[in-house]
Amino acid sequence: MREKRFRSVYFLGIGGIGMSALARYFLQQGAHVSGYDKTPSALIDHLISEGMEIHFNEDTSRIPDNVDLVIWTPAVPKEHAEYSYFLENGISVRKRAEVLGEIASPYTTIAVAGTHGKTTTTTMIAHIFHTAGKPMMAFLGGISRNYATNFVQLAVGSWQLAESPHCIVEADEFDRSFLHLSSDIAIITSMDADHLDIYNHRDQMKQSFGDFAGKIRDKGSLIIKKGVELERELPAGVSRFTYSLHGDADFSARDISIRDGLIHFDFVTPKKSLPGFVLGMPGMFNLENAIAALAAGYLSGIAEEDLKRSMLHFNGVVRRFDIRIKRNDLIYIDDYAHHPEELHACIQAVRELYPGKQITGVFQPHLFSRTRDLADDFARVLAELDSLILLDIYPARERPIEGVHSRMLLDKTDLSDKRLCDKDHLLEILEERRPEVLLTLGAGDIDQLVKPITDRFSNK
Repeated sequence: MREKRFRSVYFLGIGGIGMSALARYFLQQGAHVSGYDKTPSALIDHLISEGMEIHFNEDTSRIPDNVDLVIWTPAVPKEHAEYSYFLENGISVRKRAEVLGEIASPYTTIAVAGTHGKTTTTTMIAHIFHTAGKPMMAFLGGISRNYATNFVQLAVGSWQLAESPHCIVEADEFDRSFLHLSSDIAIITSMDADHLDIYNHRDQMKQSFGDFAGKIRDKGSLIIKKGVELERELPAGVSRFTYSLHGDADFSARDISIRDGLIHFDFVTPKKSLPGFVLGMPGMFNLENAIAALAAGYLSGIAEEDLKRSMLHFNGVVRRFDIRIKRNDLIYIDDYAHHPEELHACIQAVRELYPGKQITGVFQPHLFSRTRDLADDFARVLAELDSLILLDIYPARERPIEGVHSRMLLDKTDLSDKRLCDKDHLLEILEERRPEVLLTLGAGDIDQLVKPITDRFSNK
């Protein structure tokens, strides 16, 4: 796809974070971009303002006549009227992951996989390359605060003539999407059980991660978190590096301290320790992500000073430990956490930053199947809060499963201060409770509550 130019590209499910990054790529390529999504959102408002035509009803009359590429996400059911229209008219429909793999194929590719941590790590790598002035494009699974987008491109001179331009990609394990990617540097941040509606069993998921690593190109590298084990050999000619927050790994951090809310550390590489790094955002889990990102930059030949500058000026990702309000009487943090391990990391980071304060968490479970499969783990982690407000399960692509609902999860959670709530009444409940530290957590449409909460409590 590096040489081919499309005149008109249509997206079924354009508002998804991965789909919208692709849409922005094609718009920058000069294509007319249009599409459908089920629900309006702030992200879609931005896409429309950039020049895309988007509608929200199943309406085949809104499809342009000259579409020469249709991109579909499995989040849109195959029963959808527009999907059926394309099939009935013999118009090829391509999966998002397939198209992304073809776009990345000609370039030096850095692919970041993992059941959590991949969005922040991918965004950090993109920021490292941008800071260093290296030609690259990056497809992110979140909105970078530094660049206010999920598609970042830096063209130095002529992109087509640039030496070894990089494509930096968040590699999604859902639906085995990441198997469309062949990488020069692959990162695996974690392999906790997830997406069991796709994989049926954790062993199948681990096998898929092994297959992802098996697609690393000759003379490429795997950077994998210490303790995460692959059950297959890497291809001949591929180097393996481990990373860890502490301890015996090829890449790690040393002499960690927190001063003025910033994390100071030395970056340890296989050859030497590089002193004097500062991470511009809190949380030890973010430092761990930074070690993986710095490892990718180091192996790519990025200069030490550029590595340091990028970490100091990294502003994070929207909905990843996103501090919305910071006052003596209220701290409000929004986070995309939707897996037990992510929830635990977020809650522990808040405990470290604000010891002694009472933490109220508003959690929206994501998917009936994930809630069913990980219910005991969710209950254990949610009990780490002081107060829990539980919203209804966000179904996304799924239909309800008998016996799986938020009441079931609430009953399992060993916490005295807990309650169910619908989204329409959340603001008034928060007004009554006046939390010291408030967390909104989840990957569904809980993001639509972030601005109303921020607006309501910013001036109080």
